[in-house]
Amino acid sequence: MNTPDSRARGTVPAWAAALLGAFLGLALLKFGNPVILDAQVSAPGSWNDLLSESWPPRWGFPLFACVAVAIAAFSPLAALLLRTHPGRVPAALAMAWLGWQFVAAQRSVDPTLTRLTLPHFAVLVACYVLGWLVVSRSRNRMAIFAGLGVAAIVCWLRAVNQHAFEFPQDHAMLVEGQQVGWTNFPPAAVDEMRHSEMILRTNGVDIANPAILDKLRRGRSFGTLVYPNALAGCVLLLLPPVMAIGFVLSRQLRPNLGRLLLLLVVLLGGLSLYWSGSKSGWLIGLSAGAIALFRLAAIQRYRVAIVALLVVAGLVIFGARFSGYFSRGATSISARMDYWRAALQTSRDHPLAGTGPGTFQRPYARLKHPDAEMARLVHNDYLEQFSDSGLPGGILYLAWIGSAAILVWRRPPTHPVWAATGLGVGAWLVQGFSEFSLYVPGLAWAAFALLGMLVAGEAPEEMTSTPGVVADKNSRSK
Repeated sequence: MNTPDSRARGTVPAWAAALLGAFLGLALLKFGNPVILDAQVSAPGSWNDLLSESWPPRWGFPLFACVAVAIAAFSPLAALLLRTHPGRVPAALAMAWLGWQFVAAQRSVDPTLTRLTLPHFAVLVACYVLGWLVVSRSRNRMAIFAGLGVAAIVCWLRAVNQHAFEFPQDHAMLVEGQQVGWTNFPPAAVDEMRHSEMILRTNGVDIANPAILDKLRRGRSFGTLVYPNALAGCVLLLLPPVMAIGFVLSRQLRPNLGRLLLLLVVLLGGLSLYWSGSKSGWLIGLSAGAIALFRLAAIQRYRVAIVALLVVAGLVIFGARFSGYFSRGATSISARMDYWRAALQTSRDHPLAGTGPGTFQRPYARLKHPDAEMARLVHNDYLEQFSDSGLPGGILYLAWIGSAAILVWRRPPTHPVWAATGLGVGAWLVQGFSEFSLYVPGLAWAAFALLGMLVAGEAPEEMTSTPGVVADKNSRSK
């Protein structure tokens, strides 16, 4: 179906989408920490650190500015904005939400945290607008996945390596160090480990931090991101479109080679999700998989039985995988309930402007249960908007996401990559009810760029639907 702005398709060079995708891929690999933790992320001290370690989130702001200027200089942004096309209402709501963040910042209880959060939100909205106005009109919008898809695979490779090799080796080295009095490490390394509390001194003896040993033993991977649940968010967001691209490309390669590459992508993403140990990620991923199978035209006759089998198998694996967690009392669920209670209380105490963007930890330190662990973010992106920026901020954010979702729902895409992108973005947004991915630049910037692309409408002419992949409206009604 052609959209009202179909004449604008192809007016933007393909390199614009590729450049934005390369930046988003870099962000996924290097800006995987929450923006409010910028002070805790050390700047790389060597070329090796520059390649292997995370970068301070604030580095992403000037990098994005360079990308945005380059794209704007060679894209007819003004002409595109003046054309009649879908998505004006969500874009206006995004701008209004961002504007209110600056209003709420004037009454922030921690200006330092807010000064980090505001430019992050500005980049987030800019990524949405670039996806909506520019990438959607690129001569090949799939070019955005060149950098983003490769970065996702690198992230998942890192996650698999962590669980299979890195964590067991680190655990063994710490245990050995404790047994031999840390003589297996250089003195400088031992001092650094003491400073980072990997080594604790108890009764005059240096021992390995039991909490770190337990984390290494459990082996919950996090890839290039801040922690395991963020890795799950990366898989939910990007595995569907990367799989779809792999499927499309596999038809252009030798059959066996194409199937092998597709299988490797599925295996990497699936193992990353499984070894992340994310409960919500597993359930959301299971639901997304069921939806995807239900829409496959190739299995229309048997789709109910196949989906039912998938759901039952997924729930059985979920029960076996997390039985120990529930037997210990599901502590993370009770912790989140305390975060949410405090966020609701904060929104009631500061209904107009909240406590300032990115500042939840300040009221939570006062409102938390005495036995609860400290938290910096609400672990609910939607509720945090009400806590940090009051009722106007929360309502505007919900209206932005809701209006964008309605537009996509009314014009469901048919091309497999486009449909899979919608599935991934939807799964990531659902995870936002129990996580803080909105504050992780490497995830949020990519998610909102893709959401903007989805809102713009169906894929351009060169991305015609692949037969036998997505059920059309007639087949779904039978």
